[in-house]
Amino acid sequence: MNGPEDVLLLGVDGGGSGCRARLCTISGRTLSEGTAGSANIRLGVEQSFASVHEATVQCMSAAGLSTRDFDRIVACLALAGASEPSQLEAARQHEHPYRRAVFVTDAQAACVGAHGGADGGIVVIGTGSIGWAQLNGRQHRVGGWGWPISDEASGAWLGCEALRRTLWACDGRVTWTPLLRSLLAKFRSDPHAIVDWMTGALPKDFATFAPEIIEHAAADDPVAVELLQVAGAHVDALAQALVRLGADRLSLVGGLAASIEPWLAKATRRHLVAPRGDAVAGALQLARDAAESLHRDLTASRSSR
Repeated sequence: MNGPEDVLLLGVDGGGSGCRARLCTISGRTLSEGTAGSANIRLGVEQSFASVHEATVQCMSAAGLSTRDFDRIVACLALAGASEPSQLEAARQHEHPYRRAVFVTDAQAACVGAHGGADGGIVVIGTGSIGWAQLNGRQHRVGGWGWPISDEASGAWLGCEALRRTLWACDGRVTWTPLLRSLLAKFRSDPHAIVDWMTGALPKDFATFAPEIIEHAAADDPVAVELLQVAGAHVDALAQALVRLGADRLSLVGGLAASIEPWLAKATRRHLVAPRGDAVAGALQLARDAAESLHRDLTASRSSR
């Protein structure tokens, strides 16, 4: 790398359902973007890095670059699952081709993107869910401990709860609704097929049912309405925990954010602000910070010779 002007910035948002990458010049001009599959490191570091690499190669190819240019890239890999210390350390220890790479959870990058690096909080509602805040230089996490034990209100949670109620209807424990009949029909009207399917299903697989739940809620399906009401209450709880920590400005982010927002309490909605940018933008900001740090280190090293 000859000088700071040769540096390229890579921001990666590695979520539970998919991975998005954006390659930029140091001046901030977007060169290209790429997408790949799930990059949740809790479900496998190798798979996560494979998705990141695929999205990165797409970016480089679209920008007319080759593998020789990896050494120009300062990357921020914002990965689902990196909120767990052991998973974060595993990512840091994994071999990568970049000049420098920093690793954070996708929630931290989303928070940086939503508030432009300023203090604030977010609730992520996507395949998973988590509350996150950046306050006075410190990171705060609420929830997001991973499906199935946590991640309430997420797509995975919605799908699981809807299938649970489908089995309840099969048992005669709850009344059939259009949503439940539709879900059972996807499994050849055989409850045992649901059991067989769920044995190997991942969070992203459960999350595929979320759009249908939202559609049925709009049609006043009682089960769909109940699920979104409960989801809203879970998001309220995450939001209020962040407010108690001092995050007065909150943004909802993630693929299901717009669908869940109407179900939130007024007390939560009073704190909501539109996000300024997404997790990729946040990752790029963190990559820029790392590039500036690298440049300072190199300058200091040369001056000390």
